[in-house]
Amino acid sequence: MMSSVKVESVVKEHALIGEGPVWEESDQTLLFVDIAGQKIHRWNPATNQIASLGTGDTVGFAVPRRSGGYVAGVGRSIAAVDWTSQKVTSLVSVEEDKPENRLNDGKVDPLGRLLAGTMRKDAQTAQVKPGALYLVNSDLSVTKVLSQVDISNGMDWSDDLKTMFYIDSLALSVDAFDYDSSTGQLGNRRVVYRMADGEGLPDGMTLDAAGRLWVACYDGGRVIHIDPATGKRLQTVSLPAMKTTSCCFGGPDYSELYVTSASLGLDQSELQQQPQAGNTFRVRAPPTSTIPHLWAVWLR
Repeated sequence: MMSSVKVESVVKEHALIGEGPVWEESDQTLLFVDIAGQKIHRWNPATNQIASLGTGDTVGFAVPRRSGGYVAGVGRSIAAVDWTSQKVTSLVSVEEDKPENRLNDGKVDPLGRLLAGTMRKDAQTAQVKPGALYLVNSDLSVTKVLSQVDISNGMDWSDDLKTMFYIDSLALSVDAFDYDSSTGQLGNRRVVYRMADGEGLPDGMTLDAAGRLWVACYDGGRVIHIDPATGKRLQTVSLPAMKTTSCCFGGPDYSELYVTSASLGLDQSELQQQPQAGNTFRVRAPPTSTIPHLWAVWLR
């Protein structure tokens, strides 16, 4: 069913590719990136102020670090971001033999390990499955945990840490792996949801406390709420931007779903029809949703 929940455009940044929203509980701010705009943004809902930092290259994700600041996927580098000094410092790089690739989505597992995936810069001309998924430990050791990826995207983990949910967008499915919490290794891949006609490409996602997934649908103009245990779609939340990219829960009681979007790739006619493309939206969570599963900051 289509949802009638309240949808507001709250961050009117008109990002080229808004992505990777993360709610920072300590500051009550929303962190997100503009991949092609090469910026990391922090938005304060209380003041409606936005602060930004330029990264000098594409930035696929930014997540908080235990030691302060952030870690971001900049180009093909895992980089430290010092917000105070506005400095971005490369820590370790991946795929140095693949200059046509870049880091895309990244997330920290509940034990504090960073997982980050890659894709070809121009996905439209990509050879078959040029990307991969990497595990980055606090000692900066990097392990490839998945090969043969087209567009590495959304990730999240079950509360018992036995399952990792994952999206390779061009596969048009949401998948699950058995997750070895001691090593971060993946196994037993299976499909938990296959996209229906008109839903677009699965992109970023988040998990709620009931163990259900909220998946942003690129070129679908919606977020779908799915039950991975049954493969059923429970709800559809439509948004006024077709290129919805990712989502996370936030707000003082985590009853708000924040959804990023993109404007890059829309022609002039489409931009006129979607004047809010590239904005970040707030969805007042429906009664069926619950406080989300939260993950740790990167332990380095």
